[in-house]
Amino acid sequence: MERPELPLGQLHVFVVLAEELHFGRAAARLGIAQPPLSQQIRRLEDRVGHALFRRGPGGVALTPAGRELLPAARRALSGLAEGLAAARAVGGGRAGRLRIGFAASLALTVLPGLLRTYRQRHPGVDLDIREMTTAPQLAALHEGTIDVGLLREPPAEEEGALGFRTVLREPFAAVLPAAHPLAARRTVRLAELADEPFVLLPRAVGPQLYDQIVGLCAEAGFTPRIAQHAVEWQTVCALVETGLGVSLAPASIRRIRLQGVAFRRIDPGGARTRVAVAWRRDDPGPLVAQLLAAVGGEPPPRG
Repeated sequence: MERPELPLGQLHVFVVLAEELHFGRAAARLGIAQPPLSQQIRRLEDRVGHALFRRGPGGVALTPAGRELLPAARRALSGLAEGLAAARAVGGGRAGRLRIGFAASLALTVLPGLLRTYRQRHPGVDLDIREMTTAPQLAALHEGTIDVGLLREPPAEEEGALGFRTVLREPFAAVLPAAHPLAARRTVRLAELADEPFVLLPRAVGPQLYDQIVGLCAEAGFTPRIAQHAVEWQTVCALVETGLGVSLAPASIRRIRLQGVAFRRIDPGGARTRVAVAWRRDDPGPLVAQLLAAVGGEPPPRG
């Protein structure tokens, strides 16, 4: 029958005595009396099955078994100390790994500044940045494969399980081929796009944003005729450049520099797309709370 693992407290007493080779000095260093120290050593020797020290008129010396145990005992105690330090760092938010999902278009707006601020405040935290559209981010948050999401138009029905905090609201812009007649204007009326083919994101990757864009067209008196879908806004703009259609996009998309694409204000221009940070309400760990603080406002209450 195998013996149980050696208690770390007994290993600590053993290492101190092995270094001092004197019961009185070891007891003083440990802050205990000599009899408890001797009892700990005897219990440890019982577990090992061999004497660890020779006691005699000449003092205390390690036996061969004691010399063999000493480096392993030091490694065990060092590993424990390192583990405790690492646990304290993670528990205090000074270390760990934060998994962040983000919509690609946010790399053009809030993401760089947010990550820069977070890294300046918490340099010991590793950031795992994952490019994901809105629907996959919501699924990943529920599944626990990301800790925080940066997304557009979070669905209202998710408010119970997930928390959302608005980061910004930005207007929409018309995305046109540079040679399009409407590109000569500074502002385009939405109704003027009624007969144009559209290039849009698939509804599945961002239902709320998709519905908002279709809703804006409906308010202007038409249903957009969708000629092509593309998952990323950069691809949408590239397809517009080829003349496959026009699009409506968040205004920050104008930072995608394509020579053959024109971005124009729209009329009416009051609509805004909401950018939010999302997290699981029942799992606001210290790293998540710190990121929310970097976004602005107070960290969420603990569940």
